[in-house]
Amino acid sequence: MADRFARIDPQTLVTPFQDHGAALALVDLQDLAPDAVRHPPPCPLIGLGDRDHPAAACCDLLVEPPVSLDMLVTAIEAQPKAAAVLVQLLRLTDGMDMGAALVAESMAYGLLQGSAGHARWLAEREPQGQYPPGTVHVLRDGDRLDICLDRPEADNAIDRAMRDALRDAFDLAALDRDIASIRLRSTGRSFSLGADLAEFGTTRDPATAHAIRMATLPAHAMAGCADRLDVHVQGGCVGSGLEMAAFAGHLTASRLAWFQLPELAMGILPGAGGCVSVARRIGRQRAALMMLSGRRISARTALDWGLVDAIMDG
Repeated sequence: MADRFARIDPQTLVTPFQDHGAALALVDLQDLAPDAVRHPPPCPLIGLGDRDHPAAACCDLLVEPPVSLDMLVTAIEAQPKAAAVLVQLLRLTDGMDMGAALVAESMAYGLLQGSAGHARWLAEREPQGQYPPGTVHVLRDGDRLDICLDRPEADNAIDRAMRDALRDAFDLAALDRDIASIRLRSTGRSFSLGADLAEFGTTRDPATAHAIRMATLPAHAMAGCADRLDVHVQGGCVGSGLEMAAFAGHLTASRLAWFQLPELAMGILPGAGGCVSVARRIGRQRAALMMLSGRRISARTALDWGLVDAIMDG
């Protein structure tokens, strides 16, 4: 077991947390009163025990399958500053207006883009394969708008051209109230394995990158038409692919679909809207569990948690 966590006495949570070198803090729920956490630590506070315990809401996340405590400690200790920023963001945006929460997410993402942890990941990552640019097909049929990701040879990794096309399509959907139904689908074996990793690090100035995200991220437009959005995912649904899909008012998955948010290992956090969309689908504790562990979850677990609304094949 790792050595940089604090297993804390509940009384410590009544006064400001003193162990500023701790990567994370553990607390047994059975020892906590419901209102015990007046000053949450600046690092992830992990609860051990029953999710239904009255004090469970005090914690940033609870340990539950398929994630183990060992997995969490290992992942958090590898990128402790990114983990701290992530849980602080989730606390801040819980219940916040969605538009404001997306701005806060982008600022936090920009902060981590300039961090040593992310720079280390950029320097150490393996060379990325080169694939042809992707396409987003947009077809309007009466009051329905069909949007399809088409880059199957790259498992629908979203490049800049696809991102911009998605923003244009969802801007149209958000503005035109005559569009009653929006369907987002993709070709190939995977819904999307997230943003194209080959494009990471191309904009190194965090302020410039924040300005670009505010102008181009599809999430800002998707938030305005989420109630009309229907998404079906197959195969891998990872990173920004999951972050976008989670905005859907109705989200279904194939039986063999799987879901993952791996950004912490890169020294960053989900920055395509996922700290808002995923947290509002499954709650900030399970969102933090996915984000801090980087662990894949199955379609069945996604259904049990409410990440998807139904499992459907064909």
